[in-house]
Amino acid sequence: MKVVDAGHDVIQKRERKKSRAFDAKAFLNSSGMARKTVEYRRSEKIYSQGEPATSVMYIQKGGVKLSVVSELGKEAIVALLGPGDFLGEGCLTGLPFRTGTATAITPSTILVIEKNEMIRILHKEHEFSDRFISYMLSRNIRVEEDLLDQLFNSVEKRLARTLLLLARYGKQDQPQRILPKISQEALAEMIGTTRSRVNVFLNKFKKQGFIHTNGGLHINSSLLSVVLHD
Repeated sequence: MKVVDAGHDVIQKRERKKSRAFDAKAFLNSSGMARKTVEYRRSEKIYSQGEPATSVMYIQKGGVKLSVVSELGKEAIVALLGPGDFLGEGCLTGLPFRTGTATAITPSTILVIEKNEMIRILHKEHEFSDRFISYMLSRNIRVEEDLLDQLFNSVEKRLARTLLLLARYGKQDQPQRILPKISQEALAEMIGTTRSRVNVFLNKFKKQGFIHTNGGLHINSSLLSVVLHD
């Protein structure tokens, strides 16, 4: 007779379940979810400020710039997003209109999920719901860090941090290292300085070996030393 330790068996099953990390990307790409895939060219608008907010989007490939235009017509870049990021999630909170404009900064592939379908999946699929909530909390922390960065850090540190974030430093997947084409003017807007100051520090980083520009802007992880340096 084989004696089975039921408690031990349950623990083993739990551990096996934990070891199989929920793959949000695979889930969103599955055929069981009502969504459509849209391809966008570089500089093509995905949605515009003031348009009806009816869907959540997930970036499969490429990069997206989120910007806001004031009543006086001044544009501010508020975020640059990459593969694995969501956008347009404000519709889930009841916002009737887009509060900003989303523009592809490289050729991009976007999954478009209608608001009602997203709500249904969040209620039905608890693992996906947990991952989405974790993502939104991380985004909220990022916004707070951006604010502190603007208030307390030098231009040099702010630029270094922004370049590392754009290179997806610290993500579970490999950092992309080569940044999508982005102008010095856009970087200046993001960190609250002038294009000339950005140019000065980019040249400094290049001389120090933290970045190089052969075939695009390559970011070395050693750039982190600028952020950590007091």
